[in-house]
Amino acid sequence: MATLTETPPLAPAPQHKPPRKRGRLVPYWLLLPGILWLLVFFALPMIYQASTSVQTGSLEEGYKVTWHLATYWDALSEYWPQFLRSVLYAGAATILCLALGYPLAYLIAFRAGRWRNLIMILVIAPFFTSFLIRTLAWKTILADGGPVVGALNTLHVLDVTNWLGWTSGDRVLATPLAVVCGLTYNFLPFMILPLYSSLERIDGRLHEAAGDLYAKPWTTFRKVTFPLSMPGVVSGTLLTFIPAAGDYVNAELLGSTDTRMIGNVIQTQFLRILDYPTAAALSFILMAGILLMVTFYIRRSGTEDLV
Repeated sequence: MATLTETPPLAPAPQHKPPRKRGRLVPYWLLLPGILWLLVFFALPMIYQASTSVQTGSLEEGYKVTWHLATYWDALSEYWPQFLRSVLYAGAATILCLALGYPLAYLIAFRAGRWRNLIMILVIAPFFTSFLIRTLAWKTILADGGPVVGALNTLHVLDVTNWLGWTSGDRVLATPLAVVCGLTYNFLPFMILPLYSSLERIDGRLHEAAGDLYAKPWTTFRKVTFPLSMPGVVSGTLLTFIPAAGDYVNAELLGSTDTRMIGNVIQTQFLRILDYPTAAALSFILMAGILLMVTFYIRRSGTEDLV
């Protein structure tokens, strides 16, 4: 009986082996290729351009780092109209992309049905051709005496754009309107895709709940759909405005000397005039200006959840 009532000995607790230090280093090893890529193709060129912007000299005599910071002030004081023009053109193109892209993204997300994949293919179809070819095509679309210019003239749209200074007479090419049209077309997919991604994640039951509370369609959009799509709006506007502000192809092919953007000035300084310090200083001024505007915009938008 004593044997039967004795408590069996407890089994020894399993010993947990401490995690190997090698396993802890695996995430860092996986990040190493990306870090090296950023260092080689982003950080090092930035450092090189920063040193170039404070150099003096010439291509024949060579450049030396003399910490000549006056290059920044000289570049800004001479080319501030191009900076302002770049911001205005990029802002106008971003607003047009948002006005055109939001209804289309809404249609794809909520109304496209079985046509969704086809419409998405049509949205990204411009990426199948070269950026240069797409821009050159607009020279034919906006040609003098063409159907587009004729339609704008018939609808008296050119009268309004002439009054605003965006066109000249019956001509659209070599005007600010042509540059903005090219920017809008080339960067429109960058607006639609984030908007669609954000709208698609909205739970449809929220719209049903708003309808059950007798909210009208416009009220539902204003109170539910648009606030929930703000991450896509912010992402799309940033992906459109940032490259548009530094673009030079559209202004070069569709504009004139009066529509030159800061990207055209930087390209000319680097490749034609060969004034590398001024070109580097202009690049850093552009980057700093865009960074300040983007920081202010993100804070004012009230969302940090970017798509």
